[in-house]
Amino acid sequence: MSRLLVRIFIKNHKDTKKPQVRESYGKLAGAVGIVTNLLLCIAKIIIGLLSSSIAIIADAINNLTDTSSSLITLIGFKLSAMPEDKDHPYGHARMEYLAGLFIAVGIITVGILLLKSSVEKIINPEALTFTWVTIIILFLSIIVKLWQAFFYRFMGKAIQSVALKAAFTDSRNDVITTTVILIGVIITKFTDLILDGILGTVVALFIIWSGIQLVRETASPLLGEAPDEELIQSIVDIIRDHEGVLGIHDLVVHNYGPGKIFASIHIEVDADGDLMESHDMVDNIEKEVSAALHIHFVTHMDPIKTDDPLLNEVSKILDRTIADMEGIDSFHDLRSVSGPTHTNIIFDLVVEPDSTWQEKDIHSRLEKAVQKEYPFCYLVITYDDSYTSLFLSEEKARK
Repeated sequence: MSRLLVRIFIKNHKDTKKPQVRESYGKLAGAVGIVTNLLLCIAKIIIGLLSSSIAIIADAINNLTDTSSSLITLIGFKLSAMPEDKDHPYGHARMEYLAGLFIAVGIITVGILLLKSSVEKIINPEALTFTWVTIIILFLSIIVKLWQAFFYRFMGKAIQSVALKAAFTDSRNDVITTTVILIGVIITKFTDLILDGILGTVVALFIIWSGIQLVRETASPLLGEAPDEELIQSIVDIIRDHEGVLGIHDLVVHNYGPGKIFASIHIEVDADGDLMESHDMVDNIEKEVSAALHIHFVTHMDPIKTDDPLLNEVSKILDRTIADMEGIDSFHDLRSVSGPTHTNIIFDLVVEPDSTWQEKDIHSRLEKAVQKEYPFCYLVITYDDSYTSLFLSEEKARK
């Protein structure tokens, strides 16, 4: 059913990397959610009033909130597809993350309201009016919500959407909520137990918990989470395929929303080679990575000396020393400046976020190791943060 709807309503539905196609997925998901949630809300309000069930009425209100969530999804995808402007040069793609965050907050709000009503029902229990119509409508509601959850999951996976993942979680919660309510109604029919308030409380606590978890997940990309490992691997693999690349470092990835990823990297080339050829190679790498991965990619060319005996030996010393220093990842941009009395060895050192090493201790240990062989050498170190641990660990292993 989900695939059929996609084929009918979305042109070029397989090309999910295109912003227009992605927007169409979001619009379709939002429209389906609005229609189904409105129908469920109306049906549940009717049977909730007829049976005097606070849990069913609360579930109906939850469906009404889901309608608002679907509307937020629809608007979020529409706004995220807006082009760049003067005030937002990187576009508006993060609106999709905000839509997911709004849905998560809505889930928590519904949970709190349901918790309040359920506690009141525990304090002042009220017998439910049992009808088979109630059972049938609740059962059909579970079927519809279950399909809706799978629909959102299918759509979310197709375009890797945080907002649709939030919608899936919301629909899954509704399935659990309505199932628990249905069980409570059946138990009340055949026993003297009035579980309406207790079951409502259990469901409310679950909804609040899942909403908090969803807030964490949807807020993560807004705060600046680690880049996708598959993306990093793809960038590195493409660059390594070029013969003139001696090394790579300082890979930085910025996520401004789906389809709006900006990345930059430093590429080391032979300083004694043809710099025009190296520059041409680096330009080709930029175009290749950008086209293959649909990102905005920028490279910086670093010429390095490959035939300096002193630097080659110092490099080996640094490699051996750093290998025994946990949390110190790698070094790059190794160069030297010689004077009449001493030589400065200059390089950048990558330190992992969880490293316990102090900069003065790092400097002391490395300089001591180098001066053991070359007492006239002094180290000048620039400390870099590790933004892409997968890439750096692989580069370290390769060296």
